[in-house]
Amino acid sequence: MAEVQIKEQSTGKKTQNKKPIRVDMTPMVDLGFLLITFFMFTTNFSKPNVMNVGLPAKGPINTTEVDVKNSISFILGQEGRVFYYQADKKDLTDKSLKEISFDKAQVAKTIEAAKANAKDKNIFTVIVKPADDSQYKTVVDMLDELAITKSERYGIAEMNDREKELYQKRIE
Repeated sequence: MAEVQIKEQSTGKKTQNKKPIRVDMTPMVDLGFLLITFFMFTTNFSKPNVMNVGLPAKGPINTTEVDVKNSISFILGQEGRVFYYQADKKDLTDKSLKEISFDKAQVAKTIEAAKANAKDKNIFTVIVKPADDSQYKTVVDMLDELAITKSERYGIAEMNDREKELYQKRIE
């Protein structure tokens, strides 16, 4: 049992016989541990970060063709590399596939420039195509850029054979 005993010193005068004061510290220690436990259970140490992604409704897959002039396609590659093009599949060449980076908001500037040149800005669509060797961080960074540029129409798709071929040429 934890206790504190205080011994009185005599000053030369005759004093009454007093019993020493005994303070039992056990209840205070129990109270301290109860408070620590209470605050540990009721405190949020860190809040999880959540990104809202609009997913399509369940049901049959709805495939729509997007006009080339109202869209831009991004290919997300390895080590955070980003390529983009704004051409038809049959017109896609090595020269039309351009590389940019996330530095100095180049992705946002590219999206804004493509949106400004679009025929119908209301249906402007951004198509994101992650490669097999791309990182999850790159996809999240791209979704952040879409949120920054307020691009509400976007899609995540797989690369076709021509895009894979050109991508492989560019990373070698």
